[in-house]
Amino acid sequence: MAPLVRIVRFTRALTPFYLAIVACSILTAVAELAAPFLLGRATDTIAGSLAGRVPADDAVRTVILLAVGLLVVEVASSLFSNVGGWFGDVMSNRMRAMLSVRYFEKLLVLPQRWFDTELTGTIVARLNRSITEVTNFAKMFSNMFATTLITTVAVIAISAWYWWPLAVLLIIVFPLYVWLTSLTSTVWQRLEGEKNEHVDIASGRFAEVIGQIRVVKSFAHERGELRSFAHRFGLTDRLTRTQSTHWHKMDVLRRTVLNLVFFGLYAIIFARTAQGAFTLGEMVLLLQLIAMVRQPVQSMSYIIDTAQRAIAGSRDYFSVMGTPADDRAPQLSLASGGSVAADSTVTDSTVADPAPSARPGASTPASSAPAPAVLDIPQNTPAITFDRVHFAYETGEDVLHDVTLDVKPGERVALVGESGGGKSTIVNLLLGLYVPREGCVRVGGRDLADIPVETLRRSIGVVFQDASLFSGTIRENIAYGRPGATDEEVRAAARRANADRFIERFTDGYDTIIGERGLKLSGGQRQRIAVARAILKDAPILVLDEATSALDTKAERQVQAGLEELMAGRTSLIIAHRLSTIAGVDRIVTLRDGRVDEIGTPAELSRSGGIYAELLALQSAGSAKQLAKFDIHG
Repeated sequence: MAPLVRIVRFTRALTPFYLAIVACSILTAVAELAAPFLLGRATDTIAGSLAGRVPADDAVRTVILLAVGLLVVEVASSLFSNVGGWFGDVMSNRMRAMLSVRYFEKLLVLPQRWFDTELTGTIVARLNRSITEVTNFAKMFSNMFATTLITTVAVIAISAWYWWPLAVLLIIVFPLYVWLTSLTSTVWQRLEGEKNEHVDIASGRFAEVIGQIRVVKSFAHERGELRSFAHRFGLTDRLTRTQSTHWHKMDVLRRTVLNLVFFGLYAIIFARTAQGAFTLGEMVLLLQLIAMVRQPVQSMSYIIDTAQRAIAGSRDYFSVMGTPADDRAPQLSLASGGSVAADSTVTDSTVADPAPSARPGASTPASSAPAPAVLDIPQNTPAITFDRVHFAYETGEDVLHDVTLDVKPGERVALVGESGGGKSTIVNLLLGLYVPREGCVRVGGRDLADIPVETLRRSIGVVFQDASLFSGTIRENIAYGRPGATDEEVRAAARRANADRFIERFTDGYDTIIGERGLKLSGGQRQRIAVARAILKDAPILVLDEATSALDTKAERQVQAGLEELMAGRTSLIIAHRLSTIAGVDRIVTLRDGRVDEIGTPAELSRSGGIYAELLALQSAGSAKQLAKFDIHG
């Protein structure tokens, strides 16, 4: 039960809802317990009338009043149970929102290394499954457990008042039934964990396949992907058979024991009534009370089953929540400005519409939180410094070896080298996504460890080979570079990126929905949107990571025009495969096997006989076969 207790502590902001649900449960139980007493009294009144002990007119008046009493308690029971149900519905949704927001917040501050080993689909599947199972249990538990507990205690006390052996049998049946149910828990949870693992893997692969469906189709691999997907769910089917067989065998045993205990209860009540120890009304009262207890006992297996699913789901959830965050991750806040701390609550306004700009045609709202400061880089200090940097993605396998280089303010420096030479790794270190194993990286003379990560990344604009656009409108994607930008600022950035003409040709212009990852746009159009986004960000340092390598010549020229505008007056670090894109740089740094090989101007390195000279020679010779090994993606 420890994971369930942890969930309650984790969502203690919902305490008012818990208390309201308990209060409604108490009132519902009291109303339900009143009904057997009224029925018992009515039975005795009718029996007395038939025996001639009670005048018929008095008996009729009494039973009519008792019937009215039954109506009142039934209506009250319905009212209280539905009010409690309303609180339960709102509470479970608040819990879903709270757990989801905290899960997302945690993902946003996890180190990049964590994402390197996780599939996107698996992360999403874990969120959906874990939170669904936890909130389902919370809703069921809150609506059933308090009423069940109160009813059971009351029935045991009332039974003890009439004859103590009845209470003894009732006291025995609950722990016995729970004990028999708990015998299945270890096996059940182990099998549930194995099923969850297969479902998460299948879901992760599903997301990958759908995201790269063109690749799957082009390699005619639909059958193989379907076979693998079906295999995973086939394994869950086998596990479910084993799990269900074990559970239902135990359920037969539980129900048999339960029936034997209730047989004893009924036999005692009938025998005592026949002996005259109980009146007919008391017999009806006790039978009604026993019937009220039987349902909660039988539903105990459902409660425990749901609890086990919640426990299994919460383990996956808290496994992610327990992963150490990036030491330099920013302190995140919701749109309302409130920090998403462990003891915070999620307000209606926060959850209902966190991103109004996601609606077509909506303007981008200004963030209520202050924007991170941008680094002030002195002119007499290197803008970027790598000082004897060693780095490894995996222990013992360095991909950068003793890398040392400086980039002056306003200088354009290109990184050139073979595939796997470490160029993109340098960019990852500069952005603070990873930490060097040895050495240090400085920006503006300050060690990255001393710069708030939001300030660092606000000071660096990046244009990747993949434009990495979001679904939504063109305006929203450009404004992603600076939330709160005005419409005119967005349009000005698009003009400078050489993107305004094609945007205005769309029927909806800047409000055009571009689809997932911008699939409704051409490659050149996506890159110009990405350039406009970087222009709007207006960061003092610019990184171009293969920004034009995937484009045809015409699109490259259009994008390059925007890049020239973007690079003006900025410190620029450029990774490029096409030498035409780096012909105008101030210096070139060549990398070989993760080490700096040469540093010099394009003219100097063209005569040195090194990597850059080889590239020039191969490009001049037009040898595509030899040039392929220099398809540099770092």
